[in-house]
Amino acid sequence: MSQYKKTALVFGAGGFIGSHMVKRLRAEGYWVRGVDLKKPEYSKTQANEFIQGDLTDYKLVEKCIEFKGFLGNFYQYVSDQHVDTFDEIYQYAADMGGAGFVFSGENDSEIMTNSAAINLNLLLAQKKINDRKSVNKTKIFYSSSACMYPEYAQMEVNNPGLKETDAYPAGPDSEYGWEKLFSERLFLAYNRNHGIPVRIGRFHNIFGPEGTWTGGREKSPAAMCRKVAEAVDGGEVEIWGDGEQTRSFLFVDECIEATRRLMESDFLGPVNIGSEEMVTINQLADIAAKVAGKTIVKKHISGPLGVRGRNSNNDLIREKLGWDYTMTLEEGIAKTYAWISKKVEEQERIYNWDPIPNFSF
Repeated sequence: MSQYKKTALVFGAGGFIGSHMVKRLRAEGYWVRGVDLKKPEYSKTQANEFIQGDLTDYKLVEKCIEFKGFLGNFYQYVSDQHVDTFDEIYQYAADMGGAGFVFSGENDSEIMTNSAAINLNLLLAQKKINDRKSVNKTKIFYSSSACMYPEYAQMEVNNPGLKETDAYPAGPDSEYGWEKLFSERLFLAYNRNHGIPVRIGRFHNIFGPEGTWTGGREKSPAAMCRKVAEAVDGGEVEIWGDGEQTRSFLFVDECIEATRRLMESDFLGPVNIGSEEMVTINQLADIAAKVAGKTIVKKHISGPLGVRGRNSNNDLIREKLGWDYTMTLEEGIAKTYAWISKKVEEQERIYNWDPIPNFSF
């Protein structure tokens, strides 16, 4: 008899949200296999097993979705007759990044090809093993994005909150959003035609510690925390556009809780997983400066902006799952800033380190 409650497979386990989900599942008593191109950058993975590989490779996906059993309390590979399917799969793997990566137009083909290939590989392989084993128990979570909502519904800064029904008529403002919309329909089609249990969450700007914070793919909360951490008191902080574009941001722990509730429920989704605390990017900068104890001067420059206004409407998730966010944006930014400011200090120490001792006689 295994010591583990259930088995789970996490695609994208080396990434920000995926690595946090691995920690949560392990804390709940799951046996977890993580798969990604790389292991988590900022902490040791807590997965029982971690496979590094490219999920656009169908053969790799086929191998990853096979669970080959326990012997007593110890996991080991056994004969093919003991091959089983996972209880749950969490699909976070995708080509993604902040506005500078998604909205530049320079990465569109890679974003669409790689992300769609991973989703197609997963569903094709899961159907194949289900047919082979005459089972259909594996519940699959797909992480969609608020970027799939139509641009025409996000033209004003005073966005009333996007409802799930606002998805159509379709019209995302980026190829990233179009791929997310396509993949939502793909997962629902496999549920409808092949009975594969799926759950779909539309994430609204998830942020927190241990996420990408520099290099061009970071999201705006991390970028703002980094810019404020790097600035001297009273110094300039660059903001793309006029800074009046609006967004809402959800702390990663709350995202994980909502996702777990969705997976434990009978509700397929798609459902918004976000906060309704909408702020301007200028206000986001002010919040980061406040928790840092600094004053800043905002310097507005040109850059990719995305939609003018985006906010989450949480009526459906409150109704179906009884979930609502509890953390204010300032509380989440305080936690995130504390982590990023340490990273900035570490980076500055490396840059300022002189490898040649200065001896004076």
